[in-house]
Amino acid sequence: MPLGTLDRNPPPFFHQGPSALSRLLLAAALAIFLMAADHRFALIQPVRNALATGLLPAVRVLGLPVALVGGSADYIGGLDQALARNQALQRQLTAQAEQASRADRLAQENAQLRGLLGLRPASPPHSQVAEVLYEAPDPYVHKLFIDRGTQQGVAEGMPVMNEHGILGQVTRAYLLSSEVTLLADRDATIPVLNARTQHRAAAFGSGDEGQMELRFVAANDDVKVGDTLLTSGVDGLYPAGVPVATVTSVNRQGEGGFAHIGLTPVAKTGGLRFVLLVGPLDKKADTAVAAAVAAASAAASAASAASANEFGSAPR
Repeated sequence: MPLGTLDRNPPPFFHQGPSALSRLLLAAALAIFLMAADHRFALIQPVRNALATGLLPAVRVLGLPVALVGGSADYIGGLDQALARNQALQRQLTAQAEQASRADRLAQENAQLRGLLGLRPASPPHSQVAEVLYEAPDPYVHKLFIDRGTQQGVAEGMPVMNEHGILGQVTRAYLLSSEVTLLADRDATIPVLNARTQHRAAAFGSGDEGQMELRFVAANDDVKVGDTLLTSGVDGLYPAGVPVATVTSVNRQGEGGFAHIGLTPVAKTGGLRFVLLVGPLDKKADTAVAAAVAAASAAASAASAASANEFGSAPR
């Protein structure tokens, strides 16, 4: 019999069970269902907490060689580098002396004004220092993990910053560690205030390393390259007046009448070892302060109206 006439179909014995395409569709549907259920009901959150807590010792052990190498390199850096840093710090302290005296004067004026308005002293938000464990290995997300969790009082939504400005915020808090989403991440959003024009806007992460975007800004708005953007504080999450980003490009030929504005975060993440976690702002205190200010304004308006009426009713 010629070879071309052989029956190459497998025997019926092997035609059992669903096809490969059916199994693929079933697995895809199950995966989509599990993702939707986890997003809606947080079904896998206990598993995430257990894995994050169990893997933390292994992460620390694996990070020891890197820490040792980095510490050795810093130690062998030499005396010249230490002297240069000392001189730079002395110059910085000299420059900050004037700022400190100016801040003291402003604090005294603020205390006097709050006393005149009958407001209680403002209390700064709680903060704590955390060490960076590692950055997310996924190149499509911009996140890092720190060694503070719910046991140390960390909660989702807490702002994270360093000495230069805002880095991002806590998006997931585990028992002994937390996940921080950086400003460059595609899902990051922060309300900002232009320090030069006092215009408010919203900055978004672009998904690229060290890049952000200022969206929904009119093409004729007063925005220039080099403008510094600060936190506006309107969201009640980030403290107001902290540097966020710098305008690096302005393209007024955007779509829909909006300009395309590129930003660069002022806080760099390269070589980052320690960050500062800022506790949630006291919303009750803010509400009380706002109510007191509104009451004082209403009282002043009423007094002005009464004076005007009395002056108008005086005999001529």
